[in-house]
Amino acid sequence: MKMKLAVLVAGVGMLVGAMPVLAHHSFAAEFDAAKPVTVTGTVTKVEWMNPHARFYIDVKDESGKVANWEFELGSPNGLMRQGWTRNSMKIGDNVSVDGFMAKDGSKLANARTIKTADGKKLFAGSATDGGPEGGK
Repeated sequence: MKMKLAVLVAGVGMLVGAMPVLAHHSFAAEFDAAKPVTVTGTVTKVEWMNPHARFYIDVKDESGKVANWEFELGSPNGLMRQGWTRNSMKIGDNVSVDGFMAKDGSKLANARTIKTADGKKLFAGSATDGGPEGGK
């Protein structure tokens, strides 16, 4: 009985330890490089966490209906190496985002570049985004 409990506890421990690995994915697993997208809207939320920072914007379509889009960025560490701070993008900022749509067609995209209302261009921290470390 004690042996079964020990095996069960060890198995659960290994599963819990593997969860961070499962959370990270390749670009091609979720996003489609053949589906570029550009949207403009107002920042509603910024999540500065690993493995990817994320932000959300409200986007109006042609009919005036508002949809909340989610954008994935690089890791917070990678963004900081490109000059980002937690205050680079704030709730209420108007931004234009270039990226690639999720394969499932949802309002989710991998951001490539973000242009702020004052014209500042922020790179999203991917290896192909054209930023200071792009292509390395």
